[in-house]
Amino acid sequence: MDIIFKIIGAIGLILIIIGLLRRNEKQQDIIFIIGGICLEAYSIYLGDYIFIILQAAFIVAALYELIKIKNEK
Repeated sequence: MDIIFKIIGAIGLILIIIGLLRRNEKQQDIIFIIGGICLEAYSIYLGDYIFIILQAAFIVAALYELIKIKNEK
């Protein structure tokens, strides 16, 4: 079970790095949300409350940006 959460965490990390390289804000936010959810699952598995709160805030911020972009159109 340990290896599964490490893989999920690694996928989240890779997705966030890919998101940073994207120029399209909508795609970037979607990638951030998915990567953030992966890292949130990993942080919950670890039981690291600071990281759990950080990831939750990161996901909410990316969701807010995505909604803001959709409402501008």
